[in-house]
Amino acid sequence: MKYAVGIDVGGTNTRVALIDENYKIIERRQFPTNEEEPETTLNDIKTVIDGFGYPVEGIGISCPGPLDLINGVVLTPPNLPGWHYFELTKCLEVKTGLSVHLENDGNLACLAEAAIGAGKGKGYVQFLTISTGIGAGFCVNQNIFRGAKGFAQEVANSILWKNGPFQGNLKKGSIESIASGTAITKRANDAGLRAAHAGEVYQMAQEGNQTAADIMEDAYEYLSNFLGILYGVLDPDIFVLGGSVALKVPGFVEEIEERVKEKVYDALKDNVHVVPAVLGEDCGLIGAACLVFQSKK
Repeated sequence: MKYAVGIDVGGTNTRVALIDENYKIIERRQFPTNEEEPETTLNDIKTVIDGFGYPVEGIGISCPGPLDLINGVVLTPPNLPGWHYFELTKCLEVKTGLSVHLENDGNLACLAEAAIGAGKGKGYVQFLTISTGIGAGFCVNQNIFRGAKGFAQEVANSILWKNGPFQGNLKKGSIESIASGTAITKRANDAGLRAAHAGEVYQMAQEGNQTAADIMEDAYEYLSNFLGILYGVLDPDIFVLGGSVALKVPGFVEEIEERVKEKVYDALKDNVHVVPAVLGEDCGLIGAACLVFQSKK
């Protein structure tokens, strides 16, 4: 049996797992990510890997973008301020003596869902996570499509609404500023509502609050517009939606599917399939292991 190490670096926690070639997680560890000192987190990662006690084929690592995937450099993820322009691949290879394969979290979630999840058996799989932010990935026959310089599917800043809402360093009217959980919550609170997360905005809408209903309507409409555009550009077999908003807001995936069908040519409606992700929080770890095993073929 062959083994790989899958790593999922988040703004709050880092998870490290030993995964076999059948994508079964044998062992996992979790510890806080040091958002200011990446070297500290890398030392913790090495300690965990050494503790597994198994020979491994290599390391796959999921990290928030944007990333320079060609050179293995973390660029400017907002939730990891101390990691900006950090040469992650090189540093981890030096520490562990193992080959390291870096990929953004959306791409790896897509790869995992394409390999053993909701997109298994499909040749063209489009993944989107609708959560704190909006991330994406596209796989063709279980291979990540990265584009010319590795920035394919960096969709968060896609502009859909002239002079629309914005947040952080995103442009006005970007899809993440409209339909992410953070955006839905921010827009509600800016409008005078009191919401801790998007689920509460949804609930207020269900209870008849018109402001909350308008905010949810914007999220549904612009996100389905965006999926309709992706369908026209990429013609995927399936859209897989993950993330807390997509999976925890009742009926979210079904609502998006129905709306996307209205955005495409009538003759193509039956080709639109939008389904929930099935791998949960393990998708980044499993996708990271996929990268390692693919590199050995």
